[in-house]
Amino acid sequence: MPLPSILDPSRYSKVEFSNDEIARYSRHLIMPEVTLDGQKKLRAASVLCIGAGGLGSPILLYLAAAGIGRIGIVDSDVVDFSNLQRQVIHGTKDVGRSKCKSARERIRDINPNVQVDIFETLFTSENARKIGEPYDIIIDGTDNFQTRYLTNDLCFLTGKVNVYGSIFRFDGQCTVFAPRLGGPCYRCMFPEPPPPGEVPTCAEGGVLGVLPGIIGVMQAVEAVKLICGIGEPLIGRLMNFDALAMKFREFKLRKDPRCPLCGPNPTITDLIDYDQFCGLPQARAKQEEEARVPHITVEDLKARIDSGAKFRFIDVREPYERDICGLSSATLIPIAQLPARMSELDSAEDTILICKNGARSAHAVKMLHEAGFTRAWNVERGFEAWAERIDTNFPKY
Repeated sequence: MPLPSILDPSRYSKVEFSNDEIARYSRHLIMPEVTLDGQKKLRAASVLCIGAGGLGSPILLYLAAAGIGRIGIVDSDVVDFSNLQRQVIHGTKDVGRSKCKSARERIRDINPNVQVDIFETLFTSENARKIGEPYDIIIDGTDNFQTRYLTNDLCFLTGKVNVYGSIFRFDGQCTVFAPRLGGPCYRCMFPEPPPPGEVPTCAEGGVLGVLPGIIGVMQAVEAVKLICGIGEPLIGRLMNFDALAMKFREFKLRKDPRCPLCGPNPTITDLIDYDQFCGLPQARAKQEEEARVPHITVEDLKARIDSGAKFRFIDVREPYERDICGLSSATLIPIAQLPARMSELDSAEDTILICKNGARSAHAVKMLHEAGFTRAWNVERGFEAWAERIDTNFPKY
């Protein structure tokens, strides 16, 4: 059954519209499920969107067009060329600009009646309450676990609704976490975060450009329904979308009676250190350890290549990455194949390994050293550094 609007009638009963606004929202006003009353609710409502990227773009565009009265945007990043394939609120002219400022400009162009608040900062335990407090709904448009747990906990502790979405490659998910409305929270679905690095990000694994448009629009739809008090929100239901098969599947979500946040015996009663909870300090320590493996700079690599020095040069990326760019002198041995192909290498020979940014090749060098290949070096920051400091025409991806 439809839930009543999350807004108190006193919030919207005295809202009035100009003739221009009536024309702007006319397709809403003639819908019996929305009418003028529903549009007043939208005007009186406030929504905070965490992230102005792939999911945030359609969320912000459509909520602004729908007439949400106040929209907050949290994002500390700037627009990059690699964003434009899916982050449609930004344009080529915005590359290098703050995502918050770029999104605000686009929203004002779509609907100048919307109040836009921007927060050009990371969303953290220290600022989350202050930022989130004025808003009725918080929409999670992020791609990292620490912010997802933070958003979830904040919403529960402050009695707000959390509209959740996630994307990866061809798959997306959407649901509404609202324990105060009878549903579960994010911790009921994922009590513990996965080990750092186990679940790749979109930057590491890729994402179909149109997918966040679909999932982000679903999140915007859920926000509108909750504000207007219409339809059946995705509370206790997880909608999964497979773009390759063009199939939607619905999964039931239930409250976990042992949930440390929304269960009957909570152990989490305030915001915590989410970096620590998600294992980021341990992951950073591991990265620092791998960074201490023997390495050379891209300048050193170029000097060796130019001098004709003899060494074995190994590219540990995947074949589809090599198709994008690479150096012809490097032999492709994907890192997953390295243990089985060490017999192809000579431990007495200088061996230099490279990848996109130096992380995988550092791990590969560590593997080789543990196997007795002491004359192995990592190219620090890999092809990213090569493109920045050696060949500015080298493709970046």
